[in-house]
Amino acid sequence: MSPEDVDADAFEQLVIDELDLLPDEMVDGLDNVVFVTEDRPEDGSLDLLGLYDGVALTERGTYGFGELPDRIILYREPLLDVSADLDELKDQIHVTLVHEIAHFYGIDDAQLHELGWA
Repeated sequence: MSPEDVDADAFEQLVIDELDLLPDEMVDGLDNVVFVTEDRPEDGSLDLLGLYDGVALTERGTYGFGELPDRIILYREPLLDVSADLDELKDQIHVTLVHEIAHFYGIDDAQLHELGWA
């Protein structure tokens, strides 16, 4: 399978597979977070690979019952656009998941750059 063959369903399965490969320490603390796949960001660009839509753990005050879940969104078409083959697509999905999960934990882009994840 090449990246061109990855439809929305196959992409979602790749995201699930890569999420399952992440260390338990990274995902066990994800509270009230849903993972979503979409074709493109709202502006239609191919520049954004993923997005954390929520309130970082470090910035939460009174947060609890009744809150809508935070969302981590992975964008299929931009990720396909930066991937030459299926292995690279899986790597890009993995890095994007780690990047957006880091935002959940309050790690900003500057810190991610220092750690080599941005």
